[in-house]
Amino acid sequence: MNIEAFFKISYGLYIISSSDGEKKNGYIGNSAFQVTAEPAQIAISSNKNNYTTELIRASKKFSISVLKQNAKSEIVGLFGYKSGKDINKFESISYITGETGVPIVTEDSVAWFECVVKQEFDVGTHLIFIAEIVNNDLLNDDLPLTYSYYRETKKGIAPKNAPTYIDKSKLETKKEEIKSEKYKCLVCGYIYDSASGDDVNHIPKGTKFEDLPDDWVCPICGEDKEMFEKLD
Repeated sequence: MNIEAFFKISYGLYIISSSDGEKKNGYIGNSAFQVTAEPAQIAISSNKNNYTTELIRASKKFSISVLKQNAKSEIVGLFGYKSGKDINKFESISYITGETGVPIVTEDSVAWFECVVKQEFDVGTHLIFIAEIVNNDLLNDDLPLTYSYYRETKKGIAPKNAPTYIDKSKLETKKEEIKSEKYKCLVCGYIYDSASGDDVNHIPKGTKFEDLPDDWVCPICGEDKEMFEKLD
């Protein structure tokens, strides 16, 4: 099986949020797509281990916020790599409450959809929810963040609970013209490679990790250099 072929399937990046009336939470998802036009219905794939999945099953409702291309790394880190069982993800970001009571993230988003679950399918590690869209809005005309841009430009990887997660050890190693020195973020798994630099933070190729500015942070989750360890 050629793992690289999976990267040719197009995805977006979204914040999927829900609430059971008392607690609210959200996570980064890349599997959301419209399945019918009349009525307008959309489907998402949600890992059974996600806290938000519990809230969706309890409330039968959720929201989808479409992230913009230049969304802050802190938001991706907050919703993609931290657990809502430990922190309140909504205390420091901009959001509104929909007519169904679910939180809707508006910060760094280009559009949102509010949905009511109509069907649920168990597909092993994930649940597929098919829901009717009851409300939505377009916030601005910014470009949406795609999974391809997230991977190629931001050098991000899918969280372990994502349906598209692939063990990086299975990927083929490519030859590098510039000497490679790699450091891994202990929070989100991002790998800084001196041969590639960091396009997001405008770090040129060939920049050693120790030569990075003191205020440099992980382009995915926003953690500082102290949260990185060198890879052999």
